[in-house]
Amino acid sequence: MNHEPCPLNPIMTRLKRYLSLVKFSHTVFALPFALIGFSLGIIHDRIVISAEQIVVKFLLVVICMVAARSAAMAFNRYLDRSFDAKNPRTAIREIPAGVISADNALRFVMLNGIIFITATAFINIVCFYLSLVALFVILFYSYTKRFTALCHLVLGLGLSFAPIGAYIAVTGRFDVLPVLFSFAVIFWVSGFDIIYALQDIEFDRSQKLHSIPAVLGKSKALRVSELLHILSAACVIAAGINGNFHWIYWIGIAVFISMLIYQHSIVKPNDLSKVNIAFMTANGIASIVFGALVIADIFINI
Repeated sequence: MNHEPCPLNPIMTRLKRYLSLVKFSHTVFALPFALIGFSLGIIHDRIVISAEQIVVKFLLVVICMVAARSAAMAFNRYLDRSFDAKNPRTAIREIPAGVISADNALRFVMLNGIIFITATAFINIVCFYLSLVALFVILFYSYTKRFTALCHLVLGLGLSFAPIGAYIAVTGRFDVLPVLFSFAVIFWVSGFDIIYALQDIEFDRSQKLHSIPAVLGKSKALRVSELLHILSAACVIAAGINGNFHWIYWIGIAVFISMLIYQHSIVKPNDLSKVNIAFMTANGIASIVFGALVIADIFINI
């Protein structure tokens, strides 16, 4: 009996390749903070926004998040493809491995950039104008390692648009509370990106690429990471006070800060074997649990 090949198999294979290219699982870092900003916007504008508008804007915000991050990550992989091919740790990535061509990766970047800008146009005019700024920052990040060790902060800045952007999507305006969450994201992401960059100190130095670990060394870089995470913790505490949150929020803060402490307890200058646990597991738990508890506090205590 002959079996015809399933027409969906090539499509699913290609989809998996592109999801791997952009490390789709890393969306867990910024998405919960976007949902916090969105939830705050709903509460602040609950008198004037309908349930139908909430659903539409929620879908548009998710599309923006996925498209913007996919564009940024794919562009980073496209721009760094020659470096990735030389680094044993990254040579297996899709472009240097020949799984996805550089031209197709660039087309993917442009497609997602168009989707992102178009989606913001359907949200409101403020988001549309700010989308150009956001897209510039998240794409420009890929160049920064070539000339500044502050590249980690630029990455943090790019992801920090999540809470304030989602808030503006609902309300059309800025506010102090979502800005505090944005600052928390800047310091948090910058801190754990420094930890991740510890793996490539020697390679970065050999290629004249800039990073805080490459400039300062492992021990001092970890101290900078700790300082940034202290600032992130201070921001979420300040947000809790400013927003008059309740006990659920403070449980979320306890989890968030404990995950910051945990990742620094398992990564040492002379032992980088647990960098990936610190990077993905600890920060994934911090973001998801904190986001869920903050949103629960927002809606339970209306």
